[in-house]
This record gives sequence, structure tokens and C-alpha cells, in this order.
Amino acid sequence: MATTQIGFCEAFSVPMLRDSADTVLVTAAQRGSLAAFEELVRRYDKAVLRLALRFTRCEFDAQDIYQEVFIKAYKNIGKFRSESSFYSWLYRIVSNLCLDRLRSRRTQREQNLVAVGSDGQEFDWCEQVADPHPERNPEASILQSELQKHIQYALKKLTARERIVFELKHFEGLRLRAVGEILNTSEETAKNTLFRATRKLRSYLGYMRTA
Repeated sequence: MATTQIGFCEAFSVPMLRDSADTVLVTAAQRGSLAAFEELVRRYDKAVLRLALRFTRCEFDAQDIYQEVFIKAYKNIGKFRSESSFYSWLYRIVSNLCLDRLRSRRTQREQNLVAVGSDGQEFDWCEQVADPHPERNPEASILQSELQKHIQYALKKLTARERIVFELKHFEGLRLRAVGEILNTSEETAKNTLFRATRKLRSYLGYMRTA
């Protein structure tokens, strides 16, 4: 079945069919079928990379996380239970790895990714990365606009958890219940985190408009 979208929630046009197909593959993978696991990777590899790149804004980090996600999934596929869908389980792995990476980035700057431009100003290669498939991402057309630049800068002011909750809700289109499930917390906690994130972003963007 051909897929034109790469978001997790859009991997199949009908969620029930997607989940049903995933269940068959997961069961086979748990029984040792490498081909079944490779098919799961094929179905979600673009979505995993896109999500990691969206959260980290760094191709180097995103590629590392992409590989680690499927290594973890392969090692732990036997522990997967059908209480949640496979894509939610995989989403959780991606989100947790991105949370760890964003938190570590706050305390230890990656000096090997910092360069000096011709004007003598430092810049981080991580901040120069755009979506590698802009033709598949409707946001790519406005990525370089001033407003988009301000939004991306403002997102960096959020805590790692606030940023991930905000992006899962508004960029990936997930319901708060799903966000809570992915982050292993309640829907109410996810809602409160989203409220804090939105308030911070409004405050910052309001300041930029008057600056």
C-alpha cells in the first residue's frame, strides 16, 4: 500500500488498517522474523527521521537518534504489548531520546559543530539544517520567513519537555491524550505543559513585535 504522507498519524489513510497491519508485523517480528521488523522500519523510517530532525533541528543529532530508535525497538520488540499502538510505542522511544539529547545540549555545547563565519561570528551547524525533503513538508515554503525564524528561536527558550509537547500537538497534530501516552504522563499534565509552553511563546513573540 503506497504512502504519500510521512507523519506517524498519517502513515496510513485509515488508522484501523494501519494498526491491524502493524500488529501482524509486530507479532511476526516478536517470533524472530527479521523481514517483518525490516518492513516496520520501512514504514516508519521517514517519520522517525522527520520527527528527530524537527525536535533537535540538527541533522547530526537526528541521524544518531534515528539509528538508536530502531536499535532500541529491535532489542525491545519482545516487550511490546498491544495496550498501545506500535506507532505510539515508537513515538515514545523517539521522544525520550530527543528529550535526553535536548537536555544534554543545554549543559554541554558541541564545540565540534561550531564554526566561525567570514564576518567573525560563530554559528552552529545544527541551526543551519532545514527539512531534507521540503517538497514533502508544507512548512518548508515559509521556513526562512522572519516569523518562522522567530518561532524557531522562541522554541529554543522552552524546556525540552515543553518544546516536545508543543510540537507534538501543533506540528504533528496529536491529541493531548496521545501526547500524554507518548511521554508516559497524564493528559492533564500534558495539557498543563502545553499551556506553559504557549504562554512563554506568546510572551516572547509579543516582545519581538514591540522590540
